[in-house]
Amino acid sequence: MKLKTILPYNPKLKTWARELRNNSTLSEVLLWQYLRKKQILGYDFDRQKPIDNYIVDFFCNELMLAIEIDGVSHENKNEEDDIRQTRLESLGIRFLRFYDSDVKGNMQGVVTAIEEWIRVNEPTPHPSQEGNK
Repeated sequence: MKLKTILPYNPKLKTWARELRNNSTLSEVLLWQYLRKKQILGYDFDRQKPIDNYIVDFFCNELMLAIEIDGVSHENKNEEDDIRQTRLESLGIRFLRFYDSDVKGNMQGVVTAIEEWIRVNEPTPHPSQEGNK
């Protein structure tokens, strides 16, 4: 199993991340039902994860993958989102973005897109293959 990458984070964001977890959007709640408990190809995701000076919706350390749901909170913030994403990509994080409406209206398509991204980009060996030779 790959060791977790230690990423910097602002400790002041821990309280805000907890608040966001306790007040998740409907889309976040719906997608979390699929990401939690290693349900997607055996990978562990966290939600509302502080990284550097930002909080990402969902994060898998082993894949260095952030999943963001773009909804109302992202309207008119394209430049801010670009700066944020560029900074996090400089730490080795890759992104998948989905529209709020896609999560609500096409969950199977969202899950399939995540699974396909993982199959193309996953490290070897896969976590479910640990110990198998």
